Amino acid sequence: MKGLFWVLLLAGLAVAAALGARLNDGYLLLVVPPWRAEISLNLFIIALFGLFLAFYAVLRILAATFGLPQRVRDFRMRRQRDQAGFVFQDAVRLLFEGRFGQAMKKAAEAHGNGTAPGLSALIAARAAQRMREPEKQRYWLEHARTDDPRTEAATLMLDAEMANEERRFADALAALGRLQGKQGRHIAALRLELRARQGTGDWDGVLKLVRQLAKRDALPAEVVREIRTQAHLAGITRRCSDQAQLVAYLRTIPEEERGRRVVLAAARALMATGGDGDAQKLIETALERADGDNWQAELAAIYGRLTGGEQTARIARAEAWLRRHPDDAVLLMALGRMCQRQRLWGKAQSYLEASLSVAPSQAGHLELARLLDQLDKPDEANKHYRASAQLNAS
Repeated sequence: MKGLFWVLLLAGLAVAAALGARLNDGYLLLVVPPWRAEISLNLFIIALFGLFLAFYAVLRILAATFGLPQRVRDFRMRRQRDQAGFVFQDAVRLLFEGRFGQAMKKAAEAHGNGTAPGLSALIAARAAQRMREPEKQRYWLEHARTDDPRTEAATLMLDAEMANEERRFADALAALGRLQGKQGRHIAALRLELRARQGTGDWDGVLKLVRQLAKRDALPAEVVREIRTQAHLAGITRRCSDQAQLVAYLRTIPEEERGRRVVLAAARALMATGGDGDAQKLIETALERADGDNWQAELAAIYGRLTGGEQTARIARAEAWLRRHPDDAVLLMALGRMCQRQRLWGKAQSYLEASLSVAPSQAGHLELARLLDQLDKPDEANKHYRASAQLNAS
């Protein structure tokens, strides 16, 4: 459409010029004594236009002639830049191919040519780290920091990532701290910081980070659950020698983070520190909410060993659980221990015998043998002592 417009415009101008020349009867008189020349005005205009075109052509030829050296230099520079770009692309390709020696060589060549010096230095640093050459790694990281200010954030991220891989977690946190001071923290930086804090054992920091990442859907749900579980297990272990600190910490754990392993570790820690009352509340809450798949026999075993508090109420609650889980050998043994502690000898014996009928165990035979000793039944007690020894030997 645009080309047709220009064709019509030029055709119109040609028609206008032809009509103007036809109607123009003027002439031009040139006098240069002793000569005199008379020409038509149309011819003069045509000659003047032709002279202008010739002058313009001469100027363009002269400009092209004298500008030839500069164009040659520009061509060579463009060719060098293109070649340097190909070298840089080769460095990136070789790095992803795992050919780290050649990648570092190509990256150094691209850096020397001035092609993306910051990125070339980062590629060389990563290749050196993969080749386990720490001196070259530090050399290229330093170049990446100083050669191009635009790659500062990328340099800090790569430095933190490599420090994590080399288990230099304090260095990784230092690099991420500098990055946060300049550009804040994004999801990739939070993931790197999470790994670094796991490495340093800062589990309180791990919990804060994993909760932030969970809100942004930056980690799979199963990974979030596992990391939170590890953090809480470490927190319980660190406070297992101080009952007050342990109880205070357990109260800060949200309900959705109280998984099976966390509750079991908390119950064991509370029992070890003498917090039988808190352990009782924790176990009762967990087992009351447990259905068939979430039932934890280990908690029932701990429940049967608790000595403080009202034993009769515990027995009644455990018997209610037994109606839902009649074939749980661990729960039956726990009931036998609690009844034995309350001197309910008949119930204790029946529960222990029921436990052994469901699943024979060394601990069950020992408990029943001790009970029979208390009931002055040495022959039956010796029978269960022998059964316990045989299970232990096997």
